[in-house]
Amino acid sequence: MDTLTTVVQGILNMGSSVVLPIIIFTLALIFRVPIRNAITSGLTVGIGMLGISLVLGLLSDNVGPAAQAMVERFGLELTIVDAGWPAVAAATWAQPIAAVMIPVILAVNLIMLAFNWTKTLNIDIWNYWHMSAAAATGYIVTRSFFWGIVCGIGYTVIVQLVADKTAPYVQDYYGLEGVSITTGSAQGYALLGIPIAWAVSKIPGIGKLDVEPETIQKRFGIFGEPMIMGIIIGGAMAILGGYDITRILQTAMAMGAVMFILPRMVKILMEGLIPIQEAAQATLQKRYADREIFLGMDAALATGSPAALSTGLLMVPITLLIAVLLPGNRVLPFADLATIPFFAALVVPTRKGNILHSVIALTVVITFALWMATDYAPVLTKMAEGVIKFPKGASQISNFDTGGNLLNWIFLKLSELVNSVF
Repeated sequence: MDTLTTVVQGILNMGSSVVLPIIIFTLALIFRVPIRNAITSGLTVGIGMLGISLVLGLLSDNVGPAAQAMVERFGLELTIVDAGWPAVAAATWAQPIAAVMIPVILAVNLIMLAFNWTKTLNIDIWNYWHMSAAAATGYIVTRSFFWGIVCGIGYTVIVQLVADKTAPYVQDYYGLEGVSITTGSAQGYALLGIPIAWAVSKIPGIGKLDVEPETIQKRFGIFGEPMIMGIIIGGAMAILGGYDITRILQTAMAMGAVMFILPRMVKILMEGLIPIQEAAQATLQKRYADREIFLGMDAALATGSPAALSTGLLMVPITLLIAVLLPGNRVLPFADLATIPFFAALVVPTRKGNILHSVIALTVVITFALWMATDYAPVLTKMAEGVIKFPKGASQISNFDTGGNLLNWIFLKLSELVNSVF
């Protein structure tokens, strides 16, 4: 088990920009893409993912400090610190059950494909950690290896089904042909966000307000351009954080750059995926007649959309405000604030990019997410003990990606029920 864990950890430590090209190259050979094209596709996808990571790093480096400055400026006192998804992912992979889950998740996916229970081939192995986190939760709560695997399998099945259901919206709105989104955090927020956004669209007055990036651009001219929107949002966050004029301008420019560059990075990645997607469709159609097969990918692809990114950035100050005012919340939002655009990834396309509807829906979802993250804190703290260094002043840790994720929280409650019964 220790050897398997070491091997898996070593592979994952390479990062998605290395692991994903290897997976793409292997898939290309399986689907009989010429080796030259297979190499080019794999490298292009890797470069695109690296570009996305760099731009998201720019986002995180600017949103995190601005959010922390807001927290300090307004004197927020909350005892559970949002340690962010990287910390929880590291804690997840450190659990003995996590290494076992990778082949289990892949096997479940292939079995579902073979029996036509899903249309999605989830190649986003990097994000298998979301399923593994559910397995680790089940194992920590019950001390049962078997129950932990059951939780991981259950999570995997739900991810496959949600990916299939949301794929038409993803493909139509984002233009990602043959792709579905299999990131567990995006799906967990979508389970609440999509029906709430639908309900918002039925509210008289609000339901008819068309607040899409294209509409904003038409009505406000240059001020509706995605990069200008980024500059305005970034500048506003910096002002709320009490920055001086230099840092306000720097933060504003960084957010404008994110809004401008990120869609181009996604386009590069998709250039690498197209040959694989076409070859996969052709090969699988020969075998399965007219069956559709989607490639399950990271929600990072959706962050190239101005609507998803704008929704996420607008939710940062809103999330901080809710955290302060919400009775029963003990979580201090921090590291996962830059991840909120991922949470919007499946909500935004179902509303055809309507930022207003998406923000209102996510405001409701974040409210529940804070309560869930507070409830999840003891387990995530136990999972992370001895694995990561806790943030200064934190008695416990949690996060939005896992702790505030409805899917993970459901398996936490199921595990507690099993533990109390047996």
